[in-house]
Amino acid sequence: MNIDFTDSLERIPVRIFSSPVEGAKWVAQEVASAIRGKAIIGQKMILGLATGSTPKLLYAELVRLHNNEGLSFLNVIAFNLDEYYPIEKDALQSYNRFMKTHLFDKVDIDPANCFIPDGEVSKEKIKENCALYEKAIADAGGIDLQILGIGTNGHIGFNEPGSSIHSRTRLINLENSTRLANAYEFEGVAEVPRLALTMGISSIIKAKKIILMGWGGSKAPVIQKAVERDITEQVPASLLQTHDDVTFVVDELAAAELTRFKSPWLTSDIEWTPALIKKAVVNMALALKKPILSLTNNDYNEYGLSDLLVEKGDAYEINLQVFYMLRDSITGWPAGKPNSDIPAHPERSEPYPKRVVIFSPHPDDDIISMGGTFQRLYDQGHEVNVAYQTSGNIAVTDEFVTRFLNFAVGFEQLFSSDSKLAQKVLQEARAFLQNKRSNQIDTAEIRSIKGLIRRCEAAATCRYVGLQEKDIHFLNLPFYETGTIEKAPMGEKDIEITIKLLREIKPHQVFAAGDLADPHGTHKVCLDVVFEALKRIKAEGDEWINDCWLWLYKGAWQEWDISEIEMAIPMSPDQVRQKRFGIFIHQSQKDTVPFQGSDAREFWQRAEDRNAATADLYAQLGLTRYAAMEAFVRFHY
Repeated sequence: MNIDFTDSLERIPVRIFSSPVEGAKWVAQEVASAIRGKAIIGQKMILGLATGSTPKLLYAELVRLHNNEGLSFLNVIAFNLDEYYPIEKDALQSYNRFMKTHLFDKVDIDPANCFIPDGEVSKEKIKENCALYEKAIADAGGIDLQILGIGTNGHIGFNEPGSSIHSRTRLINLENSTRLANAYEFEGVAEVPRLALTMGISSIIKAKKIILMGWGGSKAPVIQKAVERDITEQVPASLLQTHDDVTFVVDELAAAELTRFKSPWLTSDIEWTPALIKKAVVNMALALKKPILSLTNNDYNEYGLSDLLVEKGDAYEINLQVFYMLRDSITGWPAGKPNSDIPAHPERSEPYPKRVVIFSPHPDDDIISMGGTFQRLYDQGHEVNVAYQTSGNIAVTDEFVTRFLNFAVGFEQLFSSDSKLAQKVLQEARAFLQNKRSNQIDTAEIRSIKGLIRRCEAAATCRYVGLQEKDIHFLNLPFYETGTIEKAPMGEKDIEITIKLLREIKPHQVFAAGDLADPHGTHKVCLDVVFEALKRIKAEGDEWINDCWLWLYKGAWQEWDISEIEMAIPMSPDQVRQKRFGIFIHQSQKDTVPFQGSDAREFWQRAEDRNAATADLYAQLGLTRYAAMEAFVRFHY
């Protein structure tokens, strides 16, 4: 009898789905089943609910089930995990508003049955208020099903590392890492409250059933710690190992650090493909701090790769195979070297020149993520087009708009313009910004001005590289234009706009952002739009699509794992400086950038550190040392 040991190191059951959408649908069915089960026997369903980016897909699916499949929430009593403190209930960033926007106002739940910690209560009454919150949960009969997300530091609710397993609902000081992670909801980390109200670990563990959701690669390290390592209050989610009925629901990216994926040879018999051999040997070399060609048979045995030796032979031959794979990924010719026959080169030599489209989700991702490659493609004579998918207007500060308004007024006065309409727009925009409240969305005029600022910067960057106006395309995909951080789903119009551009250019090469760690979700939607556009074009039989290769780059938040990289473009110190100056053109994104995510560094610093780190990894593995490298993975659609 064969016994499956794939998940043998996991101390909490983990369900893994191909995407967050699929995972959220499964959780929604669990929630719906529990609600209906309670309704049948005439009982209330006590739900513990989470906020933040993780449960948005779950709530969207629950709303769909309510609208299309008759799921009623009339028997539901909901208790939310947490709330910022202090914060007004109707502030854009409040969890009170979040729950109303995403769930409560869209289903038939009784507002009297919706409980959320009060971010407006006076500090003197916080302890009393927290005790009453605990009592309300107990009086309702205790939580039947608790939904959780997980922070990158392992927090559940706002229970930061060090929170006691005996902790109850209370006021807590937020760690800087949590404030940075949530800064995308505010105009910079300085605006994120330093305090929050949260149900305690003890309150959470009392729930009869718990489902924790985690999406994306940024959650992978902490998911692995919580599931596979010892219980510790330094990783609050690991305390869930003490619960009898808890399930982690994650997507493939969030599961990537689990042993069954990171080192599958330790948990099961595997088929040693070239990609898996490369991954195993590269990870071993980095862990042992040895160049690839210095690894020994003894290293393989001690690292748990003895099966690879048995199947493939001596370490020397395996080392050479992996070394050549790494070596062949390095090239100074991102669109192929013309008039050359290099069988192992990442790209084709012909045709030359190639028609190239670089898709940039925001107006600066092109230069930040692949500025060196961008410049090389142009310098090597290819027909380069850049398509800016969104306006990027939310990432412009109000102060920056005011600066441009002052310039516009001065320009108008200087040249005695008689445009009364322009003057009216400027006056109204200035008045709005002066009186803007925390719960207000920018007017259409303000968003247009912010978008124009970023459009001018993007066009200037393209001219800096050498492109002409005809090569610069501003798509302004409609899904982005909500005026808030929360974006609409991909729509038919987004796909149609993208298909139209691709059919006009008929590219041989497409570059797109594969960085799904973008905290706003914009990159994910932009990538899905590109995928869907290419898929439809292929299905409709356009001949040129068969010669079009898609390369994915990472954005400002993370880099490809070195074992995944299929094309690495080296950069000299001068090329690094040239890229930096290109990034500097985006002045609205310098210094304090609103909604920039959990990384406090400026975008040019992130780019340089990331590119230098990639080059260092290649050098550590025994390859030539370069100043920096930009990395790409080919996607087969």
